[in-house]
Amino acid sequence: MRFDIISVLPDLLSSPFAHSILQRAQKKGLAEIVLHNLRDYASNKQKSVDDYPYGGGSGMVMSITPFACCIEALKAERDYDEVIFMSPDGETFNQTIANELSGKKNIMILCGHYKGIDQRIRDLFVTREISIGDYVLSGGELPAAVLVDAIVRLIPGVLNDETSALSDSFQGELLDAPVYTRPADWRGHKVPDILLSGHEAKINEWRHEQALIRTQLRRPDLLED
Repeated sequence: MRFDIISVLPDLLSSPFAHSILQRAQKKGLAEIVLHNLRDYASNKQKSVDDYPYGGGSGMVMSITPFACCIEALKAERDYDEVIFMSPDGETFNQTIANELSGKKNIMILCGHYKGIDQRIRDLFVTREISIGDYVLSGGELPAAVLVDAIVRLIPGVLNDETSALSDSFQGELLDAPVYTRPADWRGHKVPDILLSGHEAKINEWRHEQALIRTQLRRPDLLED
């Protein structure tokens, strides 16, 4: 699976993709993450990619031309299943969307900055707009990293235990049940006996009950949905 990420600050994304699961996924050839510096597609000597907004107002707006040049150059090399713009007014990202996108082959991600991007970029090129929450960040780079991380770990072969991703919180619309490891007794705080019983069916039943309880307490809206 390939991700092409367009950003005015690509170095901001180098570290998140160079460690842990994402690094291993790339080394295995299961994921390819390519960063593109939007300034490379600027036509002026200053390599500026923004301008003042028509109609006045505060802030600067990212220009259409550099984005269009970069997007069109990438599309000339391959077809893309989605061109995603990370935006606070997009659809809220969740596990269902991550599951869906993990089945794609090529995804392009646009990272905004400054006040925003020229609306024509969204109208002409973007196929999907995604938000990671109801708040505003300085740019789309961190949301893009969140998006890629959530998707890549779902690709078969990325995790050593492929069933691990299937039991995460929000898979099946529930939060995950409590988990424990050794020692079984730490300063008098003991692991629930059922987890030490070796009875798989009862353990699964207990985990489901605990997931329901935790979801009811912390995210009752998930049960309503």
